[in-house]
Amino acid sequence: MASHPLKRNNTPRHANQQAAYDSLSHSDNNPPSNEDYHGNDADSNDYSDELSGGYKSDGYDEYGDLNSEAEEYYNSGASELVTTVRGDGYGGGGGHNGNTTGNIKNPYKSSLQSHNYEPDESEVWRAYVAQQHFSNRGQWWTTGKLRALKRWGLTLVVGILQAIIAVSCNVASKKLGEIKYEHVYDLLEFNTLTKNGMNGSGGGGAGGATEDYSYYTAEGYLDMNQDGIPDSEQSTSGESADLAEYWFNFWNSPFLAFLFYQTAFAMAAAFFCYIEPVAAGSGIPEVKCFLNGIDLPRITCFKTLVCKVVGVTFSVAAGLPVGKEGPMVHSGSVVAAGISQGRTKFWGVDTSFSKFSDFRNDREKRDFVACGAAAGVASAFGAPVGGVLFALEEGASYWSTKLTWRAFFCAMVTLGTLFAIRNQDSSWGQANVGKLFSFGEFTSIGEGNANFSVWELLLFILIGCLGGLIGACFNAGNEHLTIWRMKNVNHSRKRRVVEVLVMSILVTTVSFVMPLLWGRCTELPTDMQDWTNQEKVLVGNLVPFNCIPGKEYNEVASLFFCEADVAIRQLFHFRETGETDSSTFSSAALFLFFIPYITLASFVYGIAVPSGLFVPSLLAGAAFGRLFGHLLHKLDHTSGTFADSGTYALMGAAAVLGGMARMTISLTVILLEATGNMQYVLPLMMTLMAARFTGNVFNEGLYDIHIHLKHIPFLEPEVPTIAERHEIVAGQVMSTEVKCLRPVERVGIVYDLLKNVPHGNFPIVDTASSGTLYGTASRSMLCTLLQRRAFGQPHDVNNGHYHSNSDGSVDYAELLGPKRLSPLVQWDTIERVYPRYPTIDDVQLRPGDRNCWLDLRPYANTAPYTINETASIQRTYRLFRTLGLRFLCVVNHNNQVVGIITRVDLLPESLSDSIMRGRNAHMTQGSGFS
Repeated sequence: MASHPLKRNNTPRHANQQAAYDSLSHSDNNPPSNEDYHGNDADSNDYSDELSGGYKSDGYDEYGDLNSEAEEYYNSGASELVTTVRGDGYGGGGGHNGNTTGNIKNPYKSSLQSHNYEPDESEVWRAYVAQQHFSNRGQWWTTGKLRALKRWGLTLVVGILQAIIAVSCNVASKKLGEIKYEHVYDLLEFNTLTKNGMNGSGGGGAGGATEDYSYYTAEGYLDMNQDGIPDSEQSTSGESADLAEYWFNFWNSPFLAFLFYQTAFAMAAAFFCYIEPVAAGSGIPEVKCFLNGIDLPRITCFKTLVCKVVGVTFSVAAGLPVGKEGPMVHSGSVVAAGISQGRTKFWGVDTSFSKFSDFRNDREKRDFVACGAAAGVASAFGAPVGGVLFALEEGASYWSTKLTWRAFFCAMVTLGTLFAIRNQDSSWGQANVGKLFSFGEFTSIGEGNANFSVWELLLFILIGCLGGLIGACFNAGNEHLTIWRMKNVNHSRKRRVVEVLVMSILVTTVSFVMPLLWGRCTELPTDMQDWTNQEKVLVGNLVPFNCIPGKEYNEVASLFFCEADVAIRQLFHFRETGETDSSTFSSAALFLFFIPYITLASFVYGIAVPSGLFVPSLLAGAAFGRLFGHLLHKLDHTSGTFADSGTYALMGAAAVLGGMARMTISLTVILLEATGNMQYVLPLMMTLMAARFTGNVFNEGLYDIHIHLKHIPFLEPEVPTIAERHEIVAGQVMSTEVKCLRPVERVGIVYDLLKNVPHGNFPIVDTASSGTLYGTASRSMLCTLLQRRAFGQPHDVNNGHYHSNSDGSVDYAELLGPKRLSPLVQWDTIERVYPRYPTIDDVQLRPGDRNCWLDLRPYANTAPYTINETASIQRTYRLFRTLGLRFLCVVNHNNQVVGIITRVDLLPESLSDSIMRGRNAHMTQGSGFS
C-alpha cells in the first residue's frame, strides 16, 4: 500500500513508472544534493521540510493527523499521481533562496522565473478570441491591423529614443573628458615650460612665453594651428596656459589633477550602480538571458536605464578601459521593453500610451527587446545591419521573418535619427557623412588594388589564432577574478564601491606612469604632402606629454591620454608600409601600451560600473595588430612587401574582440559598416573564424562565462554534448515529484498549496478517468482567482453532499457537469495586471472561504505541451528551447502525468546528475541494498 503523500515518506505512485524508472526516480529519503543540480551554485536550494512533504502545518490537526481537508484531498486520488517537484518548480528556472555552497553570492536572490510565450488556451481565452473575431466581422479596419500599426509605431519610437540617448551619452562623456584633459594638459604645459625656463611668470598665470600654445583643442589635444600641419618656421607669439581660470590646481601637479578627475568620475559611476546594482557591467549577458526566456529581475526597469546611461557616461569619462557599446545594447532593450509595456513603477502611474495592453505579454516584450538590442548596436557603431545580425546571433533564441523586418526597421530609424541630429546644422543641404561614428576612412593605397596581397591572408589567419589565444587568456583571467569578487566583494555594496575606487587609482597610476617610463619625445612628422586630411588631423591629436608642444609628442601618452576612438583611428590610419614611411608608433611603445591596457581591461570588467568591452578589445587588438605589422616591416627592412600597419591593426582588433566575445557573423558586418570598405570582407571573415576556433579550444566566450558564473539556467542553441554521448530519455531527467490539482478544488486546498509550494504551474488531473491530464493552471491565474473570490459556495456542488467513487475518490467536476461556478473572471481581466500579478500573500481568506469551491475548468490550459516519457533528450531539448517553453509535462502512454521538465532539468549539470543517479541506483540494486 502506498504511503500517504502528505507524510514525509513519499514514493512514486504509478507501477509502470516504478518498474521503468525505479532506479532513476527521486527519493525523499535520499534527496539529491544542491551540487547535483547546480554544481557550486551559491544560491540554489533543496526543498526545506516544509516543501518536501507537501503540507506541513495546514494539512494536520493538533495531534499530527490529517485534518478533514487534507484527508479529502488524499482520498480524491489527485495526490496519488505525483508528489512534490524539485526546488526550481514548474518554470521556476532554479529557485535561489536556500542553502549556499562556498561563499559565492548570487546577485539574483529571488527565484528566477521563465517567460511564458504561449497563452493559456482556456475557455475564457477562447471566448476572448471569439469576441475579437466577432467584432471584426465585415470590418476593413480590424483590431489586428490596428495592433500592427501600433506595433510599428512603437518600434519607430524605440529607434528615435535610443538614438537620442546614445547621442546624449556620447556628448556628455566627451564634454567631461574635455574638462579633465584640458586641465591636465594645461598643468603639463605649465610644468614643461617652467622646466625649460620658457615661462616668464609665476603663480597660476602665464605670460611672456615665446611659443604659441593655442594648438590645444576643446578636447585638450594638439591642433597645430587648426590645420593639422606643423610649421616650425612660422612666427609664434601668445600666452601659455592660464591656470588661474581653474578653481584649484592641485599644487601644479598634473598627476594629482588627473587622479582627482578620474576617481571623481569613477565614483559617480559607482554611485549609480550602488543605487541599482543591476546597472553594473555591460548588460549583454543579461539581455541574452532575457531573450533566452529567463525573466531576470529589474533588468528592464526604468531605474536601471537611468543608472545605466548616466553611469556609463561617467565611467567612460573616468578613463577606465570600458566602452559604451554594451550598455547601449542594454539601454536599447530597456527602452523597447518600457515603451511596449507603457507602464513603470518608477512614475507610480501609467502614462498615456499604457492603453496598448495588447503588447503586455512575454511574447511581445521579447520581440521588442530584440528590436531594442539591434537599435543599441546601430546607435553605438552606426551599423544597422550588424545590429540586426547581433540580435539574431547573440540574442534571441526565437526568430521569425516578421521580427527581422521589425529589427531592421528599428535599427534604420536609429541610424536615421543619428544622421539627422549630427547634421542638423546643414538643414536640407549636403549631409556630412563623416559625422557618423566610424573607424575612419579606409582608402586603398594603390589605385584599383587592395591594401594586402593574397598570400597575406595566411598571416591574417595567424593573427586570428593569436587573437583567439589572447581572448582565451583574457577570459580565463577575468573568470578567476570574477569568482574571487563573488566570494569577497560582491556581497557588499560598500566593498564594491571601494573596489571601484582602488581600480580607478590603479588605472590612473598606470596611465600616467607608462608615458613617464617611456620618457622619449618623438618629433612630429613634417613631410605630409602625400598624407590625407584624416591623417593630418590625427597628427594634431598626438599628445606632447612632457615634450615640446608643436614639435614633439610622446608615443605612449598619445594612446593613454586620449579618447579610445581617437586612439583606435590613430592605430588604424597612420601609414607604415615601406622605407619612405616613418614610424609613428614604435614597436616598444605599442608593446608598452598593449600589455598594461589589456591587463587593466581584464581587471576592470566586472567592477560596479557600467562598462562595455567592445572598444577596449578593439583598442588593445589594434595595438597588437599594429605591433605585428610593424615587426613584419622591420623583418622586411621596410621595403613595402607587407600591407600597411593600419590593415594589420584592423585585423588585430577583430581578432582580439572575436577571441573575447566569439562573435563571427555580426562582428564581421559591424566592422565592415564601421570601416566602410568592402575590400576587408574576406580578411575579416577568416580572422574572426580563426579567433573563434582557437578560443573555443580553451574556454567559452566572456559573456557565456559570466552567465554560467551567475548560475543562470541558460539554454544553449545546441543540445549539451553529454546528451549526445549517452542515450537519455525524458523519463530520466524529469522531476518525478509533482503536485496536481483537480478540475474543481477546495479553496483551502489551493491556498495551502500556493502557500507551501513556490511552483509556477500545476497540472490538473481528471480523477474520474484514472488521473489523465486535464490541463494546467498557472500560479498567477490561481492567485488572481483567489484574490477576486471567483469561487462558489460549499452548497453549490450537489448541495454539499459527497458522493464517492468505488475507489473512495470524489469527482466534483462530474457532479457539476457542464455547469460552471460563478462568478466568471474574463481572460483580459486576468492578464490586465501583467506582469505584476497578485501573489498568495495578497490573498486574504475570510472565515468559511476554505470550504468553498474553485472551478478551474474555465481557466485551465487544456492544450499544454506534453512529451512522452520515452522521448529522446534531443527531441525534448529542441521542443523546449525552440518553443521557449516554461515547463513540459511528461506523460505515459495513458496520458497520465508522470513528471515535469523545466529548463533546469535540461542543463548539462542536471543531465550528468541524472546519468550518475541512474548508475548509482543500478549498482545499489545489484548489491542487494534497498
